[in-house]
Amino acid sequence: MSDTPPDRLSSDPASQYFNETLLDRGIGVRFNGAEKNNVEEYCISEGWVRVAVGKTVDRKGKPLTVKFKGLVEVYFRNSPTA
Repeated sequence: MSDTPPDRLSSDPASQYFNETLLDRGIGVRFNGAEKNNVEEYCISEGWVRVAVGKTVDRKGKPLTVKFKGLVEVYFRNSPTA
């Protein structure tokens, strides 16, 4: 496994960008210099994050999100397990 996080990652299992092994390892996201813990999806190359809006959910039970554009920095919280 690489030490470089993917360009795009989602925490929604229905998304094509979902990767359970990377999410289990732990992904940290800094957006415009501030640490974010409620990011649902991010894209480094396009410079955006989708952030959950409180505890509000849609009729299918998925969290409502807002897309913000800015500087996205992503890192692994834990070292890889062998």
